[in-house]
Amino acid sequence: MELDRDRCYEAILARDRRFDGRFFVGVRTTGIFCRPICPARTPLLRNVQFYSCAAAALSAGFRACRRCRPESAPGTPAWLGSSAIVARALRLIEGGALDGADVEQLAARLGVGARQLRRLFGRHLGASPAEIARARRVHFARALVDETSRPITEIAFAAGFASVRQFNHAFRASFGRAPREVRRGSAGRAAGAADALALRLPYRPPFDWDGLARFLAGRAIAGVERVTPASYARTIELASGVGWIEVMPLRGEPALLLRVHAPWSTELLGVVERVRRIFDLAADPLAIADALGASATLRPHIAARPGLRVPGAWDGFELGVRAILGQQVSVRGASTLAARLVRAFGKPIESAPAGLSHLFPTPAALADADIASLGMPRSRADAIRGFAAAFARGDLALDGALGLDDTVAKLTTLPGIGDWTAQYFAMRALGEPDAFPASDLGLRKALAGGGAPVSAAQAERMSTPWRPWRSYAALALWQGLGVQGPA
Repeated sequence: MELDRDRCYEAILARDRRFDGRFFVGVRTTGIFCRPICPARTPLLRNVQFYSCAAAALSAGFRACRRCRPESAPGTPAWLGSSAIVARALRLIEGGALDGADVEQLAARLGVGARQLRRLFGRHLGASPAEIARARRVHFARALVDETSRPITEIAFAAGFASVRQFNHAFRASFGRAPREVRRGSAGRAAGAADALALRLPYRPPFDWDGLARFLAGRAIAGVERVTPASYARTIELASGVGWIEVMPLRGEPALLLRVHAPWSTELLGVVERVRRIFDLAADPLAIADALGASATLRPHIAARPGLRVPGAWDGFELGVRAILGQQVSVRGASTLAARLVRAFGKPIESAPAGLSHLFPTPAALADADIASLGMPRSRADAIRGFAAAFARGDLALDGALGLDDTVAKLTTLPGIGDWTAQYFAMRALGEPDAFPASDLGLRKALAGGGAPVSAAQAERMSTPWRPWRSYAALALWQGLGVQGPA
């Protein structure tokens, strides 16, 4: 991604928080790299180099600054302006695609050659896929060192390193100190129950927590999720056992607090990434607002909800089932059906707080289940069973490797899944920023300006200027015009 040196330098002179996490500053005279808001004395322009992501600065040989701590910056939107392949690859890496595989396997999932993928990463990010993945692991490890009291050995493996020696080398290269030295100077800031892992998840403000909480509360699945104005909680299952998570905003700080009540395991980084997707923490709200605010239709709704985020999902299969349940019924009706489904086919769990009692049913549990007996049309029950069977067979590995059009095309081959369901799935389960369920009645009413709903084709045409942020446009219309939105 090309960075304007003069504009970047103006940002660091002003300590402009709007650019925090959008680029990083390597200082040649000190060998360290910083955030644009670093309180240290501003270096001369001739002595700095700008990087689009922390991994690129690390790859160039810079160490992280101890004052501004670049690893704690909001998730960089490095994929903005990148090729579609790089954007999809970054989403896969964030999901752990390189934790147990190599770049060749990642490239194959994307349908390109490994050499081409490395070339695209070098052009757009200034770092290789492996370097991006390594930075992801070492930054997570730094958070665990700072904010937990777990042994360094356990942290190394939880962060995805193959050995403690590899971890120590990467950590020292990134921060200039060994993990134990960093821990001695750490205040252990995150607070939580003794049996829970507590971590801060930074975001780029503003952040519309209230809008997100209302959306999630209206669609919470009884027994699996519990949402209040001040927190979100849900049950989870890891290879190491079952448990639950809690997420809440931190007052006076641009971050959410995540508490994980589950056995310590190597899947913790994946848990963090899933939570980041649920709350869309990688979004750049100011860039999105600037783009959509140019539309007279959207401008008042964007202005009314600063920090708009697209609510994600913990699990793609769960979201897909929920979307099918919501076909042609109200949000409340879909929630009622989802609760019945969980009670009938979900796995009960013990020792969870009030309101959390079950895990969501697995694909295998629903593939042959008598879903129609729960009180829904047989065609919809068959659609859920077909969707579950495809997941159980591995035919629907919808993990973001495919582009939006290919994802929609693949989903709509299944009986009972049309364009509306596929677009909604892509929007929330895969974090596709440009998904747009044009046939949604609420959107068509919102775009009609008080008249008869526009057609799906008209809605599609009207949404074209909003690319590549049509998912955010849909949320703005649903919330801004009082339209309840899809189930």
